[in-house]
Amino acid sequence: MLTEDPNDYSIRIISERSLNVHEVSEAAVARGGSDVSAPVMEHAVNLWLGEMAYQLCDGFAINTGWFTASVHVKGVVKSPVEHYDPERHTIVFEFHQGVLMRKEIPGIAVEILGVADTDGSIAQVVDVKTGSVNDLLTPGRNLRISGSKLKIAGDDPAVGVYFHNADKDVDVKVDTADVVVNNPSGLIVVIPDLEKSLTWQLRVVTQYGVGFILKAPRTVTFDRILTVV
Repeated sequence: MLTEDPNDYSIRIISERSLNVHEVSEAAVARGGSDVSAPVMEHAVNLWLGEMAYQLCDGFAINTGWFTASVHVKGVVKSPVEHYDPERHTIVFEFHQGVLMRKEIPGIAVEILGVADTDGSIAQVVDVKTGSVNDLLTPGRNLRISGSKLKIAGDDPAVGVYFHNADKDVDVKVDTADVVVNNPSGLIVVIPDLEKSLTWQLRVVTQYGVGFILKAPRTVTFDRILTVV
């Protein structure tokens, strides 16, 4: 519920998982929307994305019609002759929907499935170093986690913040001392030393209840896959 009106709700999308270039290429061939094989499409897309990244790093903006991309430097310089300092300045790539993507919106059918699980949720994570939203992780720097009923509470040994890798079935727990902010509406944690070659899913395990402590811990899982910078 959003307001004092019990009939006010927000809509939350159920995302099964993130698809990579390989999976999208296979899906395009399976649907019959491609006149080349999935490996050929995947190879071409990866070549194109690599070149796009090169041009962005060279200062160019990209407009594909489907999305626009640009590079920005965040941080303050104290004089016109000051040099870039990676300790105080952050390079960020920004992507926004384009005209062709917006044209797809009228064709989307939205089905309301009922009231979502209110036992806690992670709505958004922001990598403070890069400014990346729901995407990147910078080990040793802060991660801002926003949602509801996320406060780390309870004395069960399982309580804490975890990064989980499904391929190796590995869990890396955030040290208790690295939980910088601990509120029901959000956390700020220091990202542990995560392996770059793996992708990670964020999990919060807590016994927090509004005004009480749960008998058993519950797990709140973020539905997006995160990648180490």
